[in-house]
Amino acid sequence: MKSITVIVPVYNEEGNILRVKQALDEYIAQSAYRVFVLFVNDGSSDSSLEKIQEVCKENSRYGFISFSRNFGLSAAIKAGFDQSQTDWVAYIDADLQTSAMDFLKFEPFIEDFQLVAGERQGRKDGLGKKISSGFANWVRNSFLNDGVKDTGCPLKIFQRDFAVRLPFFNGFHRFFPALSQIYGGKIKIIPINHYPRVEGQSKFNAFNRMVQPFLDTLLVYRLKKRNVPFQTEIVHKPFINE
Repeated sequence: MKSITVIVPVYNEEGNILRVKQALDEYIAQSAYRVFVLFVNDGSSDSSLEKIQEVCKENSRYGFISFSRNFGLSAAIKAGFDQSQTDWVAYIDADLQTSAMDFLKFEPFIEDFQLVAGERQGRKDGLGKKISSGFANWVRNSFLNDGVKDTGCPLKIFQRDFAVRLPFFNGFHRFFPALSQIYGGKIKIIPINHYPRVEGQSKFNAFNRMVQPFLDTLLVYRLKKRNVPFQTEIVHKPFINE
């Protein structure tokens, strides 16, 4: 049976770890694929790591990576991509403002698309976050024209072989649809539900919602302009006799 690894980046989410396990257990039970879970502890200073270790001891389908300090969301996702060994890699935030059960809506498309991503409907964020997120999406789309309204939605499934080839930089998680298009991938967008945060606090502020994403947009714009989508017609590789 083909398999999926769900990557769960964690930074000071001690109140959500058991809730994440419960949500993912429900998804695992209903998925058409073998599903594994990989927590990535991004240098948490609370008891998140201890709770993750307890979960992993109880269920062999759960594993974890732990960073020595906080390296950020992009690094956590990239580490998950690199350490996973399944056909697909999925991603969900530990705040559970999206539902793992919505992965079931993605599954019919993952064979045919390199990236299947959610688009949050009726967002339950505060006004400030909605405004800054909307502005960031508008700026990004003005430069990149990727046609995606909610590029930052934390619910995605990639074909793993494709995901590990995407160029890594701090902030690349904000541009997965655009990067996928630039590097020849097909994407599918699925409307999903959104929920208010129940435990913990948001890790984002005005700088990392607006200023840094704008600078990163210029970087991805440059990648798009400099990309050469070459196609080979004839390939004759040398035979290497081992």
